[in-house]
Amino acid sequence: MPKAVAIYLPQYHPIPENDKWWGKGFTEWTNVSSAEPQFKGHYQPQLPTDNGYYDLRVPETRQLHADMAKEYGIHGFCYYHYWFSGKRLLHQPIDEVLASKEPDFPFCYFWANENWSRRWEGQDKESVVLIEQKYSEEDHRAHAEWLIPSFKDERYMKINGRPIFLIYKPFDIPEVGRMFEIFEEVCAENGVPKPYFVGSNSHDPNRNPADIGFDTAIHFQTRHNLLSEFWIDGFTPKRMIRNLLQGVINPTLKIYDYKQYKERAKIHKIKYKGFPCPIVGFDNTARKGKNAVILKNQNVEDFKASLIDAVEDVKEFPEEEQIVFINSWNEWAEGNHLEPCVKFGRQFLEAVKEVFSKPSI
Repeated sequence: MPKAVAIYLPQYHPIPENDKWWGKGFTEWTNVSSAEPQFKGHYQPQLPTDNGYYDLRVPETRQLHADMAKEYGIHGFCYYHYWFSGKRLLHQPIDEVLASKEPDFPFCYFWANENWSRRWEGQDKESVVLIEQKYSEEDHRAHAEWLIPSFKDERYMKINGRPIFLIYKPFDIPEVGRMFEIFEEVCAENGVPKPYFVGSNSHDPNRNPADIGFDTAIHFQTRHNLLSEFWIDGFTPKRMIRNLLQGVINPTLKIYDYKQYKERAKIHKIKYKGFPCPIVGFDNTARKGKNAVILKNQNVEDFKASLIDAVEDVKEFPEEEQIVFINSWNEWAEGNHLEPCVKFGRQFLEAVKEVFSKPSI
């Protein structure tokens, strides 16, 4: 039976860097709680119910998440991992998971190897870089050495004994083959099989990470190429007309229909092999306000259909590769969460449980 793995954001605790860049005590909840609806019927703010405004430094919270995920058929968490030339961000929850051996729940890492910037999605050309992502052979070695204790952890997810390691921007890494060699060398020195490298194709679905040496891809969503004029910010005549037809006066909002997006993702399915990664929803009003990207009319039925489709995609894979990543467990500032909220309660979790508790055919 395919396994569901939820992508997990470890943002929910204050760190000195965010205090400096965004204000004292900043966490993801700062934006989430202050979001405002941008049009009639717009579901904002999106607020948590069962798990509340949590702090991931609290071990009981981390255990609560693992218990809830397990209850609803989720096999493990894929934690975002932030490494910048030896400097890590948002690492305290992960460090405590490693040190305490709790929760006893499978996990792997998704290296978010992009610049840490003052602006968010879709505005890189105007971003102020706070920490730049740099690469070197020395840093690849240091990175691999840091990862060894995690790779040795019995909870760390593996495929045929190889620790799974996802990378968000695989094509940004120069001479990536040399990085693979260094990681393999360090792992061999420590009695660990070479990692199972998974490259995200979110930024260029026409390029297969396997072509540059990755073991496979993750078909990460949302797929921005399916969203009309996504890469164009601000006012456009087409956007203004589309918004007006939806009863929205603001011409800078990027609004798309959830069902239509799901249908496009299925019709324009990526042909080469990769782990499917259906998205729960998307609405980054909490971060972008009047310039937000919104998948409106989010609903459980279309989400469930995308899970069923994803399970179908992997059922012919070798057993250990039958993994469906779900984006995400707790991206609250992007309106993308399995965790219970005011409007939907546990409905999205129930959909996961129903799809992944059925025996494979």
